[in-house]
Amino acid sequence: MDVHAEEERDGVRFSWNVWPISRIDATRAVVPLACSYTPFKKINSPVINSEPISCKGCHTILNPYCAIDLVGKLWTCPLCLQRNSMPPAYANISQQALPAEVLYTTIEYLLPRPVLPPPVFLFVIDVCMDEDELKAVKDSIHMALNILPKYVSIGLIAFGSTIQVYELAFEFFPKSYVFNGKKDFNSKQLQELLGFTLSNTQKRAQEQRRFLLPLSECEPILESVLEEIQRDVRSVRHQKRPLRSTGVALRVALSLLEWSGVYSGRVMLFAGGACTQGPGLIVSEELKESIRAHHDLQKGLAKHVKAATQYYEELATQAAHNGHVVDLFTCGADQSGFLEMDGLLKKTGGLAIQAESFRFDVFKESFAKILRPDSNGNLRMAFNATLDVHTSKELKLSGIIGNCSSLDKKGPHVGETEIGIGGTTSWKMCGLDPNSTYGIYFEVMNQTGTPTHPGMIQITTQYQNSTGHRIMRVTTLTRGWAAPDMVAPGYPESSGELSNGFDQEAAAALVARQATWKAETEETFEVVRWLDRMLIRLVSKFATYRKEDASSFQLHRNFWIFPQFIFHLRRGPLMQLFNSSPDETSYARYMLKRETVANALVMIQPTLDAYSFNGPPTPVLLSSTSVSPDRILLLDTFFQVLICYGETIADWRNRRYQDNPQYSNFKELLEAPQVDAKGIMYERFPHPDYKECDYGSSQARFLMAVLDPASSPTTLRDEGVPILTEDVNLEIFMAHLKKL
Repeated sequence: MDVHAEEERDGVRFSWNVWPISRIDATRAVVPLACSYTPFKKINSPVINSEPISCKGCHTILNPYCAIDLVGKLWTCPLCLQRNSMPPAYANISQQALPAEVLYTTIEYLLPRPVLPPPVFLFVIDVCMDEDELKAVKDSIHMALNILPKYVSIGLIAFGSTIQVYELAFEFFPKSYVFNGKKDFNSKQLQELLGFTLSNTQKRAQEQRRFLLPLSECEPILESVLEEIQRDVRSVRHQKRPLRSTGVALRVALSLLEWSGVYSGRVMLFAGGACTQGPGLIVSEELKESIRAHHDLQKGLAKHVKAATQYYEELATQAAHNGHVVDLFTCGADQSGFLEMDGLLKKTGGLAIQAESFRFDVFKESFAKILRPDSNGNLRMAFNATLDVHTSKELKLSGIIGNCSSLDKKGPHVGETEIGIGGTTSWKMCGLDPNSTYGIYFEVMNQTGTPTHPGMIQITTQYQNSTGHRIMRVTTLTRGWAAPDMVAPGYPESSGELSNGFDQEAAAALVARQATWKAETEETFEVVRWLDRMLIRLVSKFATYRKEDASSFQLHRNFWIFPQFIFHLRRGPLMQLFNSSPDETSYARYMLKRETVANALVMIQPTLDAYSFNGPPTPVLLSSTSVSPDRILLLDTFFQVLICYGETIADWRNRRYQDNPQYSNFKELLEAPQVDAKGIMYERFPHPDYKECDYGSSQARFLMAVLDPASSPTTLRDEGVPILTEDVNLEIFMAHLKKL
């Protein structure tokens, strides 16, 4: 099976492409049966302008695995075996003219529903930041107003020591409502203070137009208000942190959308630091109090974390209930409170950008990519999505790991074991983008006997696109069952079918999701031990070996690089807390849980390509042995793209050999990694931090930090460069794994 072709067609990759036949075999397989699913991925299949045809018994939608009776115009549901009649519109179907539903495993329906109002973008701007930073934010919003379709509605809030909600309905006399940043407001109070006194939906829409107007109507006044926004000098006092009321600003923004009757909206928060005032406080204004670090969290000394996290979780629940997305754009030299606020992203499917400054390309390019339209001029985002999963009777749902919230829909498909957000068959995603990916975990329930039919899964996603139309995407997949396991570990002949169906890349990404989910509630050391135990059990199950003879150890080709992924996962920033802040760790884990398999693998194990005169660019091991004076290395860690020039190459470049026509090949060698780096950065979100450096310079530390220390004083190797570290290298790691 070509897993990459299936991913391109359906947006799905399974950890096992042949499924364990029984519950005990699934337990012995170690790696959970799961799939990575991207519901808003661009696909090449027709769009049907009608309601889907569903089974009368279990509501499964017509798909290619249904048995079709062309004579009687009937179809049989593969899940419940219920026979259903075809609608009158399908009276002329034949073997040569089959409906599209039975030809495509993934298909979309344009549902005949009333067109909903276009989305609302509510910009919430921190005015405590420096003048240069504030100007960069305003420039980015000006850029957004030029990119966004004119039919979307816009609102504006500024916050510092107070919160200002701007009315945009009066062109010549704009005014704003000012709220105390120290006081929390409930929804009823905000309704009255903002003047929403009308309960009728139509009249409420009229009230909404004071604050939220279509861009085509409010662009001039919005540009004028943006220009007048200045830094809140009252909130900045000598030798103290600025008074930043982030918590109250978010409460006001979400309540404004709620009482305006907005069905699909995004709150875009631009914050230059942590909340220092009012509810949601993360650190006090006193500079003598430092913001929490990892060791404070481990020792229980972070006094504001529990209350702040609880407050933002409450806001996240409010946003998710109303179908509103919250995006966090936090830039600054210090931490901004991402750890406490990431619940807003997890429950609503919001986007995040974390950078050192709003003036840097990391933010500016990333923000532009969010708003970049598709080929039809529409936004590449969806709103108010729901995801439902139906399975055949041999499977049940353990849960989902991704940025969504549970709809608490019980049913016969709910499993006993919970992984991630479980206990339901339906989830809500307030926002989707082309990279929004979810890990769906299953539980094999079959106890004995061989099923007479393949296992089947149907994933149904409904969402509203940016033009207000309701779309349903249906993906239906089946897999065969592996033969029962009858042989002891070390002799995996009976595991051949399972081994041949193992997708080590998808499995590594799904296990990493599970590990980061566990790391939110467990000590990192315990999670690393869990990874080690899982890897040992997996290898002992699927490797061939003779006891007490490490040289006889052999792994099936489908498992060759899986231990390497786990090695880099356990020593990388997703698991290790050293040299990172709580915000950075939380941000990295958040990104892993929303990305595709390919991007997740880059986070787990960065890619390294070598450029030299010996041939075309080639991928090389992420090892110190790959460093050479006559090479250029291109490192991609997902968040950073770095070009490192070897000592000889750097010397020739400094001598300007590339300017001499006789050395045109050297000029091409210098340009090749730069061209490839631009290709990586063009589609990547968030936009990576780009650096060029010479080996031995200070910037080269970013490369050395991720390399496997294959050459170190303890290995006594001549090739590569030595790395002084206490970490074991991959070779020693694998040697110990074989012994165990």
